[in-house]
Amino acid sequence: MSVNVAKNHFLGKEGYSRMNCAQSVLNAFKDTFDLTDETVESFKAYGSGKAPEGLCGAFYAAKYVIEHSSAKEKTETLESYFAEHAGALQCRQIRECKKLSCLGCVEKSSEFLAKWQG
Repeated sequence: MSVNVAKNHFLGKEGYSRMNCAQSVLNAFKDTFDLTDETVESFKAYGSGKAPEGLCGAFYAAKYVIEHSSAKEKTETLESYFAEHAGALQCRQIRECKKLSCLGCVEKSSEFLAKWQG
């Protein structure tokens, strides 16, 4: 369910407000992981490859959730999972690989969080 919410936010469909990739992932899981609206809003700066170190914003959002939970050891698992599907962790490299679209990055990041928390 949260995966579809994240995708709908990214696309601005089904009555959901349009958000960048990072915000879409966070907002879909904000109740599950007790995130504030302010946190989601602060990730407005991390779309379009503007996350620290040029990371994909959707990946960066999922990493943020994990690192601010009690399961920091899952960070490496997320990195491996995401890189396997996207071909890289940095936005520019993901686009060059052409394995995943931005929507695909939102989907894979959300799928990881949904499986991990479920």
